[in-house]
Amino acid sequence: MVKAKVWTLKNHFQGFPKASDFELKEVELPKLKDGEVLLASVFLSLDPYMRPYSQKSLKEGDKMMGSQVARIVESKNPTYHIGAFAVANGGWTTHFISDGKDLQLLPTPWPETLPISLALGTIGMPGLTAYFGLFEICRIKPGDILLVNSAAGAVGAVVGQLAKIGGCKVVGCAGSDKKVAYLKQIGFDEAFNYKTVGSLEEALRKASPSGYDCYFDNVGGEFSDIALRQMKKYGRIAVCGAISLYNDEELQKGPYVQVPMIYQELCMEGFIVSRWNNRREEGLKALLKWVVEGKIKYHEDVTEGFENMPAAFMGMLKGDNFGKAILKM
Repeated sequence: MVKAKVWTLKNHFQGFPKASDFELKEVELPKLKDGEVLLASVFLSLDPYMRPYSQKSLKEGDKMMGSQVARIVESKNPTYHIGAFAVANGGWTTHFISDGKDLQLLPTPWPETLPISLALGTIGMPGLTAYFGLFEICRIKPGDILLVNSAAGAVGAVVGQLAKIGGCKVVGCAGSDKKVAYLKQIGFDEAFNYKTVGSLEEALRKASPSGYDCYFDNVGGEFSDIALRQMKKYGRIAVCGAISLYNDEELQKGPYVQVPMIYQELCMEGFIVSRWNNRREEGLKALLKWVVEGKIKYHEDVTEGFENMPAAFMGMLKGDNFGKAILKM
């Protein structure tokens, strides 16, 4: 029998998560049935969506949600061979059993020079979020001016680089000077530290005096209130995330969106990347190609040790990570 270590949601989060909201348990896994596979997590993903969706989808005591790159260690399913790696939504666990329906083998051929953890980041869900949000919601055109916030994060960094591939001018903001330097290094035309500028409105106007054609929003809240007023006529806004609001205990009230949307005839659309599951292979193939060609660069923030999963998660929500937040077993 295999014993798995599992992080559970002991208490629903009230405001910002605390270490006491999590509980580490040991679970004995049953023997495999025909059609099943046993997997061992190798890398686990840390993503902002886990904060709001745990409130929506989990009960207290449930295993924390999340995805991983896992190695198949035992198989009674002819499709999945021992030693192969797959992306799964197995949650925060060291080992788990799958019937194979929820497994996604890594794109092939996977270059030996690339870490397989990229299947959780640039060549995975965050990369696909950037790809479809930019090309399907923002519908970028050459010459467009694009604004992206949380620009050094797993999604934002890919958004900016894809927009450059598409012939756009790209403005990004991040929460440290180190992150801003990285954005300029990977090709952003303008970048600034939103924590140190005297006025966000002035910083946005200085970066693009003529305004913005497209806005890829990962943050929401006050930032978006200000950015919305600097959109050009017929601007397109992809609402991907709202990390500035996830830990609020009371709903924030701010300026309303209707007036700028009417005056500038804006198009604003929220999205979840699973909408394009039928085009997943297309997106991964394009992202892998651009990474191999050096057109998309990546940066990972790796924490080691399964026992550090809650701390790494909380650090990611505070913006401590630089690039895609990953936990290595």
